[in-house]
Amino acid sequence: MSPLVAGLLQVGILFAALAVAYRPLGDHMARVYTAKGHLALERAVYRFARINPDAEQKWSTYAYGVLGFSFAGIVFLYVVQRLQSLLPFDFDRGNVGPGTAFNTAISFVANTNWQSYVPEVVMGHAVQMIGLTVQNFVSAAVGLAVAVALVRGFVRHQTDRLGNFWVDLTRGTVRILLPIAFIGAIVLIALGVTMSLKSGVDVDGQVVANAPVASQEAIKELGTNGGGVLNANSAHPFENPNEWTNLVEVFLILVIPVALTRTFGRLVGNARQGHVLLGVMGVIWSAMLAVIWAAEANGVRPLEGKELRFGIPGSAIFADATTGTSTGAVNSLHDSYTGLGGGAAMLNMLFGEMTPGGVGTGLYSILVMAVIAMFLAGLMVGRTPEYLGKKLGRREVTAAAVSILAMPTVLLAGAGIAAVLPSTPAALNNPGEHGLSEILYAYASASNNNGSAFGGITATSDWFQSSLGLCMLFGRFVPMIAVLALAGSLAAQRKVPVTAGTLPTTGPLFATLLTGAIVLVAALTFVPALALGPIAEALL
Repeated sequence: MSPLVAGLLQVGILFAALAVAYRPLGDHMARVYTAKGHLALERAVYRFARINPDAEQKWSTYAYGVLGFSFAGIVFLYVVQRLQSLLPFDFDRGNVGPGTAFNTAISFVANTNWQSYVPEVVMGHAVQMIGLTVQNFVSAAVGLAVAVALVRGFVRHQTDRLGNFWVDLTRGTVRILLPIAFIGAIVLIALGVTMSLKSGVDVDGQVVANAPVASQEAIKELGTNGGGVLNANSAHPFENPNEWTNLVEVFLILVIPVALTRTFGRLVGNARQGHVLLGVMGVIWSAMLAVIWAAEANGVRPLEGKELRFGIPGSAIFADATTGTSTGAVNSLHDSYTGLGGGAAMLNMLFGEMTPGGVGTGLYSILVMAVIAMFLAGLMVGRTPEYLGKKLGRREVTAAAVSILAMPTVLLAGAGIAAVLPSTPAALNNPGEHGLSEILYAYASASNNNGSAFGGITATSDWFQSSLGLCMLFGRFVPMIAVLALAGSLAAQRKVPVTAGTLPTTGPLFATLLTGAIVLVAALTFVPALALGPIAEALL
């Protein structure tokens, strides 16, 4: 079988699996966030935390919950790392340094999972399990909660209540992420992913690092987290041993962001609204896959950096999935991709990671872009824009603009300063255009809470640790606050009746408008920087 046919077969199996899961998972998530009753485990959590699950919150209170919970997570994870030597299964690796602990705490709480350390050398199993893995669950659940709060803003009328953050957080963790991750871990173990509390295993007389991989691999992909328990990440044979595990991991990366469009359609009472968003996501994701695949298949050194077990198709599919979401896991070295292939992976992040985006973050990001697209349409026809029965006035458009401008602001500011620092060239593996691409990719990854890296940049200096950490913070929480403010403003409005002048949002015209807005915003913002980096490299 030729590589092309094998690759197309993989894509076909992936699409078929996503299609099978789309309706049941999307409907299940809609039921989770609209259910009136609480599970026994959930009631126990509410009693322990002294939470009234039936009390709903204003958008500002909801935002305080998001920020407070995340801040507490950062403090806890930092302390756990700094006290690692007191915990079991530390294997004499010592306490994690303050700079690395600071960066890692922010990274995992922000769902970025950027790793500026070698996991099997720095982190013990206890920190991995009670610290990093826990954040893999709850940071993804936070993203789901914010997305659902925004959808409620469209659905509800003349109210200042968006639900209860603590209930949404608990339900997302208990009813969605934990069950699927449990099943995913069993499937991965059955397919050859390792699961051990030992620090290493003897392979032909050489000790190879090992860990409880499968349990963390499942939520690493499902929660679009991406941080590997081993340094080679999903290129390591213990994390991703064969073609089937590779396909399962890509499925886990995509399944919740894709199914959330079905959830959205169910919650707003019109399944076609979700189908349009899914169509836009699918068109952009497929186009980027074609670019990456073609660029790598026709490069000067087509197999460099691509794991030979998966070849170019398996590497390209994984690269497109991990950068089109906020996952950041890698099964090949993006630094060794061609200028065009690496640039396409970078562009996936620069689109704002909404194709299909991370768990929750992809849905609310594309909804914010839908607000911008409808605003642009309103400017063209001289009519007050509307979306899903809500008028988009100054407050709504301002909140949407803040949400989409936060990422480019911190990205370009951080990358620009890093590019002119005299210490930066020593941190790069390559000079010239590719070196600039390494810088841009690092800050794009941090600001979009992706976490992947070209791999050719050494980001262990105080500047990179702190600046990338701040990019993760602002790139995660500024858009979230703006999204919740938008949700609060929408929920306070009355429903606007559909008239002859209302632009339909369930057909190809709106899909084209939304796709154009996504591409246009990214192009206007990043083309100058891309022209100096990956585009220039591709033209050489």
